[in-house]
Amino acid sequence: MFSLQPPAALAIYVHIPFCRWRCSYCDFNIYAGMQRWFAPYIEALGKEIRRFGEQAGQPLAHTIYIGGGTPSLLPLPLLTRLFEALHEAFRIPPEIEITMEANPSGLSMAYLEGVRRLGVNRISFGVQSAHPEELRLLRRDHTFEDTCAHVAMARAAGFTNLNVDLIYGLPGHSLLRWQETLEAVLTLRPEHLSAYALIVEERTTLQRWIREGRIPAPDPDLTAEMYEWAQDRLTEAGYRHYEISNWARPGYESRHNIVYWRYEPYIGFGAGAHSFIDGRRWVNALHPKDYIRRIEQGESPIAEEEILDTRTRMAEMIILGLRLVEEGIEDARFRARFGQGILEVYGSVVKELEELGLVRWDGARLRLTRRGLLLGNEVFWRFL
Repeated sequence: MFSLQPPAALAIYVHIPFCRWRCSYCDFNIYAGMQRWFAPYIEALGKEIRRFGEQAGQPLAHTIYIGGGTPSLLPLPLLTRLFEALHEAFRIPPEIEITMEANPSGLSMAYLEGVRRLGVNRISFGVQSAHPEELRLLRRDHTFEDTCAHVAMARAAGFTNLNVDLIYGLPGHSLLRWQETLEAVLTLRPEHLSAYALIVEERTTLQRWIREGRIPAPDPDLTAEMYEWAQDRLTEAGYRHYEISNWARPGYESRHNIVYWRYEPYIGFGAGAHSFIDGRRWVNALHPKDYIRRIEQGESPIAEEEILDTRTRMAEMIILGLRLVEEGIEDARFRARFGQGILEVYGSVVKELEELGLVRWDGARLRLTRRGLLLGNEVFWRFL
């Protein structure tokens, strides 16, 4: 399964592809109504993780992220089996960041305490909005009152690092309603906030509703206004805007996601999980049943893989690095990776983007300007 020499430390992503139902905006690799597959899936996941650990020589874990889907649907005994496999396959230092995604509904104090005992020290709640009609539009199964109760329980269970996911730019959304959501969330004092502009993805329920004229399409100008207001308000509230869509109190930046933005190696386990090591990228079989079948039959779970050429890796490192608002992409790191500096490869592109006011180059780092943060895609495609 694995023939490359893994790096000294790896960021680990584990995909739990199960949900109660699919939200109206969701195009992720998730599946509803598969409760009877929870146990077989965790069994297969454990085998994949242990197999990798044996072949890679029990590498050091840099971060662990349990995502989905809705990982908090899994009963504690199944989560325990998952963590047993991770501890057998990897050396996991005590100070490691371990994140788990959760919906702020239906959880108990006993469950959150059990998750904390397993080693999870960062929890990410998919809150999305404080308004009931917006939550219904998104087909979320919680209220903001549920969110408040679950945040309080998480604090009581010992979580001191908490992220809240939000979505803005919804159909019919107003600036005032977005401001009300953000102000309500700030009363919860999360250490980290992720705020994503709604993207109407193909083949989602939301796209169908817009196509049928049942709801309006998002307003891009209003969405930009919401983003700029959030930048200013969150800075005022003491959060550091460290990535295009992410804010954190100092010291609480997501260590796991920074691995992606710095274009560093990571390994993914589970159905549809992606991995990237040493210029090689691969993705596992998407459907849980196909993934389980492959593992049970001793086959590789990998469905697709590619070896990236140097030019593609250069472009991807620039694009991902530019998402880091303050850090940007450091010329020394780029040169250490590829043997050439940023301007040697992309001098004309950088010059054009500087003239457009979208990036700034200080001789050591390339960063997006405030205007560039709004027009990131206009910047990124030029490097491709």
